[in-house]
Amino acid sequence: MKILVFTEKPFAPAAVKAIENVVNASGNDIEVVEGGTKEDLLKAVVGANALIVRSDKVDANVMDAGAPTLKVIVRAGAGYDNIDLEAATERGICVMNTPGQNSNAVAELVFGMMVMMVRNQYNGKSGSELKDKSLGIYAFGQVGRNVARIAKGFDMKIEALDVFVPDDVIKAEGVTPLHDVNELFSQNDFVSLHIPATPQTKGSIGYDLVTKMPKGGVLVNTARKEVIDEDGLIKALEERPDLRYVSDIKPDKAEEFEKKFADRVFFTPKKMGAQTAEANFNAGVAAAEQSVAYLKDGWNKFQVNK
Repeated sequence: MKILVFTEKPFAPAAVKAIENVVNASGNDIEVVEGGTKEDLLKAVVGANALIVRSDKVDANVMDAGAPTLKVIVRAGAGYDNIDLEAATERGICVMNTPGQNSNAVAELVFGMMVMMVRNQYNGKSGSELKDKSLGIYAFGQVGRNVARIAKGFDMKIEALDVFVPDDVIKAEGVTPLHDVNELFSQNDFVSLHIPATPQTKGSIGYDLVTKMPKGGVLVNTARKEVIDEDGLIKALEERPDLRYVSDIKPDKAEEFEKKFADRVFFTPKKMGAQTAEANFNAGVAAAEQSVAYLKDGWNKFQVNK
C-alpha cells in the first residue's frame, strides 16, 4: 500500500528519514512531496491509501481525487480544523491526529512569550516576574497540562477550565478547577488559551471577557486566531492600557494592533507553537506509525471523525 506524506511546510530532514524508516519497515510504499501546491496534492493523492499532512488543507476535492483507495488521513499535530471531517465521514475515510506530540513545544512557547511580555519585550524598562502570579488555563488537554507543569516551576497559582475534563483529573495535577469562563478571566493575571476553533468557540474571546482581567493582565493565545473577536479585543486594549496580548498566530488585523498598541502586543510571523525539532520529529513519526497501524489492522485510537 502507498502512504503519501504531503507537506507545504516540510518536516525536518531527520523526521522525513524516520518516517521513511517506519513505512519501509512495514512493507508499505512511501511518497514524500514537500512544498507542493493544492494542484500538486490533487495529483499526488491519486492511488494513495494513507495521507499524512501538517497544516495542509484537505477538503472533499482532495478526498475525491484519492478515491477509492484513500482510507486514512493523519494530521501530524493536535489541531485538525484543516481537514473537512464531514466530507471524510461521508466517504468512509478515517481521520486521526497525533495528540501530545507537540504539547511540550507549545507549552514552552507560552512561557517564552509570557516572560517576554512581563519584561516589556526587553526594551530596557523595568518589568515584573511570574512568581506568585495567577495563571488561568483555558482547556486542559495535553498542552494545558504541560503549561500547568511548567507554571509550577515558576511558583504560579494555577486554575483551569475544561468542561470535558473531570475536576479530580485537574486537581490531580495540582490545579484548581473552574466552571465559569468569567471567573477564569477575572481571577487570573495571565490567561492561556488552548481551546479549538469550533462553532461554539470562534469569536468567543473578546471585549467582555478580556476587560474582566486584573490590572496588568496578559492574554496568551497559542490556540487558533479564530477564537478571538479581534474588534472586541482591540476595544478592550484601547480602554485598558494596562492589558497585553501575545500570540503565535498573526491576527487578521495585525497592522492595526501593532500600530495602536506597540509593545503591548506581539505576534510571531507564522504559527510557531510546534516549530521545534523535537515536536516536528515526534509528530511525523507518530503520524507514520498510526498510518501503518490503520492500514494493517484498522487501529484508530486517535480518530477524530467518529
